[in-house]
Amino acid sequence: MTHYILRRLLILPVLLFTLSILIFALLQAVDPKERAALYIKSPPKTTEALQAVIEKYGLDQPFYVQYWNWMKRILQGDLGWSETAKMPVWEAIGTYFPATLELVLWSIIPIVAIGIWFGVFAAIHHDRFNDHLVRLLGILSYSIPTFLFCLLALMLFYARLHWFPPGRLSDWANAIVYSGEFHLFTGMYTVDALLNRRVDIFIDALRHLLLPVLTLVVVNWALFMRMTRSSVLGVMPSDYIRTARAKGLPERRVINHHTLPNALIPIVTISGLFLVGMLSGVAIIELIFNFPGMGMFTINAAKNFDVVTVLAVTLLSASLLLIVNLGVDILYGFLDPRIRLG
Repeated sequence: MTHYILRRLLILPVLLFTLSILIFALLQAVDPKERAALYIKSPPKTTEALQAVIEKYGLDQPFYVQYWNWMKRILQGDLGWSETAKMPVWEAIGTYFPATLELVLWSIIPIVAIGIWFGVFAAIHHDRFNDHLVRLLGILSYSIPTFLFCLLALMLFYARLHWFPPGRLSDWANAIVYSGEFHLFTGMYTVDALLNRRVDIFIDALRHLLLPVLTLVVVNWALFMRMTRSSVLGVMPSDYIRTARAKGLPERRVINHHTLPNALIPIVTISGLFLVGMLSGVAIIELIFNFPGMGMFTINAAKNFDVVTVLAVTLLSASLLLIVNLGVDILYGFLDPRIRLG
């Protein structure tokens, strides 16, 4: 297993290097003067000022020289200045990423758990009424446009019932959090509220999280249901499943201890890719619910033609994808020994 992990780790730097070249090539498509303007934090952006920036950062030099200078700044933690957030890009990511991470952590467990449970349930009742009902519900939920469900949820639970407001915190809770007496350990309000022993802040943050989490669960559980159902149905005819039943094992034990563990590999793949997609920023949900996370930040950066920020977020998202894929490959080796021995 150690050799398998080392082989995967050796591939990662090559992929990251290739990825960085592709992303930097996108930056080259922008005119040097427009790129120089992105480095100037405040006007006036005169011709002399632009030329000074071009010479300082070597924006008129050959591609490989510019790439080397850019990579040196990246390795030193300098991703540039975010005109959208009016702060360095790393600080902006540190400000907005915890909101998305909190939303993802509260959403991913119910999405996967509900999807797997319904997938196993549908597979057990294959081609019967319960199977058809679950698949119909899955098709309906997967077909609902995300923006439409967000608006309907806001109309019902906020505008009419006044239960779950948008945003991350109420005004009174926000004043307490940024009063200086409340310690922001992680930037995730539900976690920090518990660490500060403020149950009232925790409940308020949870109220604001419920609608975005509900939306993510409703529109995404069907993906895991379909994958689980197909995977379980593919495993059920296997000889070892028939042998387990022939031994007289209870059906629940056959499903939980023999069928499901062997059907997990495609589910692990989907879970990893889905997790990265959510961490990259669930843009529509954050925008509609006024939830200031990475998705909302990236949309605003794109609207403002903030190329430095967009490329930095792209680099971060793609790097996360590669790292999670590496983790999935390693997890494969634990789930199926044939993979690491192949």
